[in-house]
Amino acid sequence: MAEPNGDGQKSALILFGPPGSGKGTQARLLKECLTIPHISTGDMLRERMQTGDDLGHVIRRLLDQGELVTDELVNRMVEDRIQRADCAAGFILDGYPRTLGQAGTMTRRLAARGFGWTVVHLKVDYNKIIARLAGRRQCSQCATVFNLVSSPPKRENVCDACGSRLVIRDDDSESVIRRRLEGYEEQTRPLLNFFSGEGCPFYEVDGVDDAPPAIARRICNLVRPGLLS
Repeated sequence: MAEPNGDGQKSALILFGPPGSGKGTQARLLKECLTIPHISTGDMLRERMQTGDDLGHVIRRLLDQGELVTDELVNRMVEDRIQRADCAAGFILDGYPRTLGQAGTMTRRLAARGFGWTVVHLKVDYNKIIARLAGRRQCSQCATVFNLVSSPPKRENVCDACGSRLVIRDDDSESVIRRRLEGYEEQTRPLLNFFSGEGCPFYEVDGVDDAPPAIARRICNLVRPGLLS
């Protein structure tokens, strides 16, 4: 595969973490710290479906049929996004790459465009993830999210915002969380081995030892010299 280029050039930040690690929150905070765009493949899939273009129709049909979006389609979608002007100096990738095939395609394309890359892995104790997600409650009407431990509602099982009943999302049950974590280990863990052995800047950061803004500041201080020098 292509090697990352040296220091002092435009670069991509690749953010990894299991479900519940807070990588989406970290990506949004790092976007402000690093002043480069946050690219979430989950958000991109939803946005592309809403455009109604040919690719959007293909993605919607696959998801409606319960099938996974292929590497080819995801790679194409990411390639389209990073060609926009706001990505010229760098960007944060959240949720991509997810497979070794995607990683190979991405790194070749980045190298061809003169980009380097830095990888951050948010490490978390799986038992803490299960406790965090199992304690999550969502309003059945306005979708406001609470957590019984870190941000409980003022009244038990009642939304502070609209007074509706709080529910447990299907994907927050312990059995589903464990399956998601097993899937992460099977699919994404090989990518960490891939990147850690490729000579690119690679950092592992504890994702639960502090408040999200403090974790983001620590990550920003680690990666900013290489990304923006």
